Amino acid sequence: MYLICIAVDGNVISSISRGLMVLVGIGTDDTLADVETLANKILNIRVFDANGSMWKSSVKDIAGQVLCVSQFTLMANTTKGNKPDFHRAMSSNASRELYATFLEKMRRLYVPDRIQDGQFGAMMDVSLTNEGPVTLTLDTRKFEYVSVPGSTNKKSSENGNKEAKNQTADAAGSRPCQSRLD
Repeated sequence: MYLICIAVDGNVISSISRGLMVLVGIGTDDTLADVETLANKILNIRVFDANGSMWKSSVKDIAGQVLCVSQFTLMANTTKGNKPDFHRAMSSNASRELYATFLEKMRRLYVPDRIQDGQFGAMMDVSLTNEGPVTLTLDTRKFEYVSVPGSTNKKSSENGNKEAKNQTADAAGSRPCQSRLD
């Protein structure tokens, strides 16, 4: 049974059973330091149960898999008007290179064949069974974008702004991945 599945043009290109779905938004100010920070965080954050206790195991601890999808729409600014503004997203060629570096780093830090990905720049059908559901946002610059009342601490501007999230929406209808979830 697939818990997470990605199809392009009706063909399944990636699927995993147990693990993490990571949507990766790459911003204009992202750096290799962000790749390092987030790859380590994603692989080691404790979001899985262990012996009936919540938040005790990482994807590495459970020998799980990670399916990554480049998702420039995470960088959308929706504060003005009704049309999303994607100016904070890195250009396609540069983000393709940084995303490839991110995948390489993940594979070096873990078991390479347990790191899967979608197809960069393609229209993908993503199907997900989300346990919990547990959805987190990991952002190396979170506190530069969100003001916290009474807080004066800010991360340095040398950090980047890559976001990684577990997918929240389940694909509906009869898509290629849906038939494989049964």
